[in-house]
Amino acid sequence: MNFNETEIRVRYGETDQMGVVYHANYAVYFEVGRTEWLRQFGITYKSMEASGIKLPVVSIAINYKNSACYDDIIKVRTSLKKLPTASIEFDYELRNSEDQILATGNTVLAFIDVNKNRPTRCPKYLLDKLHNYSL
Repeated sequence: MNFNETEIRVRYGETDQMGVVYHANYAVYFEVGRTEWLRQFGITYKSMEASGIKLPVVSIAINYKNSACYDDIIKVRTSLKKLPTASIEFDYELRNSEDQILATGNTVLAFIDVNKNRPTRCPKYLLDKLHNYSL
């Protein structure tokens, strides 16, 4: 599988007074997609941090196409853009239940060694799990 798809129901607190999702929440939806993408390989942020790796976002881009609204079910499709090195890059596509594109985006995250507080290479255990991943 070259992507992960996660469904999210838009909560009231994520919207403005008109019931439209506040723009910054799309970054949160990307994080949910990214977390579930990692989870499909048996990896969590918690396990990475326990092994001495943190994964901060160093770049994010969001292109808004249509509005998501309160109580909508949205699908976050997350895919790996290229095999990781010292960073990992994801592409995202958010769609509503009518299959309309709501937003597209991209994030780049850096692998950081928590003991040295310096960038490091992608952990071997993640690369091993991505061995059969098709881009």
